[in-house]
This record gives sequence, structure tokens and C-alpha cells, in this order.
Amino acid sequence: MDKSPNKTISNLAKSSKNTEGYRPAPEIKSLIYNIRGQQVMLDSDLAKLYQCKNGTKTINQAVSRHKERFPEDFCFQLTKQEQQHLLRSQVGTLEKGKGKHSKYLPLVFTEQGIAMLSSVLRTSVAADVNVQIMRAFVSMRRYVNPGFLGQKYYNDMTIRHDSEIKLLQESLDKFEKKRKDEGIYFNGQIYDAYSRILKIFSEAKKSLTIIDGYTDNITLDIIKRLNIPVTIIISKSAPLKSQDIKKYLEQYNNLTIAYDNTFHDRYFILDNKIVYHCGASINRIGYKTFSITKINDVEIITALLDKIDTRIKTGG
Repeated sequence: MDKSPNKTISNLAKSSKNTEGYRPAPEIKSLIYNIRGQQVMLDSDLAKLYQCKNGTKTINQAVSRHKERFPEDFCFQLTKQEQQHLLRSQVGTLEKGKGKHSKYLPLVFTEQGIAMLSSVLRTSVAADVNVQIMRAFVSMRRYVNPGFLGQKYYNDMTIRHDSEIKLLQESLDKFEKKRKDEGIYFNGQIYDAYSRILKIFSEAKKSLTIIDGYTDNITLDIIKRLNIPVTIIISKSAPLKSQDIKKYLEQYNNLTIAYDNTFHDRYFILDNKIVYHCGASINRIGYKTFSITKINDVEIITALLDKIDTRIKTGG
């Protein structure tokens, strides 16, 4: 965004129409900026030139009331980055003691947008000011502005840079998601595997179903910390004995046991919708290499949940 050269032009005070209270405007050329490869003016500068009593609020209301008259090639809002870059370029021209800027991102207007704006504003000097602004734009077009080419290059580079960052971020997000959804644990990683299962169980908000045909009372030690209903589906030959279950239920009331011998693998179902596959029984985690993987295929999840629901209802 290069500020346009400050060349002397006719002062608005020399306008043929002297409106009461009329004050000389700043050099209009110095208020024209190259943004996104277009010559534009800021809403705040236009509000001063048009002597809007409510400042940019008047400009914003005019645009809001006539949206169909202000397409993006007539008027657009700056990004935060563009605003900061513009403010840096204005440092040398800001009056001493000033520097306060609107908390809202400013609107900018192209030459066509300014012409349209003057037609909807109802200030006493709108017509005269607009003539001077149009002359300034015409005068600016007489110059071969190297900053314009530099701005286009900058804009193109910014677009490519932003696109590359977006692609990189998407790749990192996918990698992070995969890291969270999948994990492999080798011999001896008992604590890491145990900690991972604790974290998965803690993510359940309403219910937890554990399918582990060969679990034992280690699972009971884990689920006693949970304040949600827990269903454990085990085989009748599981190490978890009926006396262990009975003792547990005498103290805790969050457990339901279901018996089924048709499941070989281990699964954790959270809130009846999120499913993890576990390659080892909870009582054997970390003793041999195994993995824990989140299942994301909707059809597989639905089929598994239907199977579980049927087995529980029919009592296995």
C-alpha cells in the first residue's frame, strides 16, 4: 500500500460554490492509496471532506442503506493486516498528539464508489467535494506509479503466501488429528498405554461401554473414578469374577455387566457415538506391542452400535 505522491492541486477553498462554514480540505491526492491494486480513499477521510456531522457513522449508514449500490469493486472493508500496514505508512503524516483510530476496520472506496457515495449523501458540500475528488483521481492516472506495480506484486505474493500457509496448516491439522486418533504402544510402555486409556475414558460425558472379553478387576479400578453409567461386555470365561463384580456394586452404582462371547477385539464406546478400537485387553496393556485407534467410518460405527444394542437386549 503506497501512499500517492502529494502534488499541489486546487484547494477546495477556491471552489466556485462557497457554502457557509466551508473549510479548505487537505490535499486530496495525499489521501488516495493503492490497496489491492486499486486506488481508493478511506471512509474517515471522505467523512471529513464531505463534512459528515457523525463522521464515518454517516458513511457506514449510507452504504448499509444502499448495499446494492456498493458492490466490492466500489467499496470494500480492509483486513486487520491492511489496516496496520496503512497506519504504519501514515505515521509521518499524523498530526502530533493524535493517533487514535477506530476500533472498527475501515471501509475504502474506489473512484466509482466515491461517485456513488456522493449521490446518496445529503451533505451541503457533497457535490463540490466530489468534483475535486474526481479531478484528483484523473490527475493520479497521469502518472506511471511504480508503487502500483509493487503493490500488485506484494498482493500476489501475499495471496500465494497465505495459500501456502493454509495448506501447511491443513496438513498439520490432519497430522495432529491422526496423532490424537491413533497410537501405538510397545513392550514396556505400560504407564503410557494406561494413561492413554484413562484419557479416552475421561472424554465420555454421558456413558461408556467397554467391550473386553478378558478384562479383570483392573478395569473396575479405573471406572470407579467415573461419574457416568458404564457397561462392560465380557465373556463368561473372563478373569473378572462374579464376586469382584458383587463387591464393586456394593460400593459403586455406575456399572452394568453384559456377557457375550462373540466379540474378539476390544472396543471403547463413548456417549454411544465415538468408538475406539484397542488391540489388547486392559489388563495386558503395555506388555506386548499394540495400538489404540479411533474409528471414523460412520458405517462401521453404526453397524457396531447396532450389534451391541442387539446383543444387550437379547442377553447375548
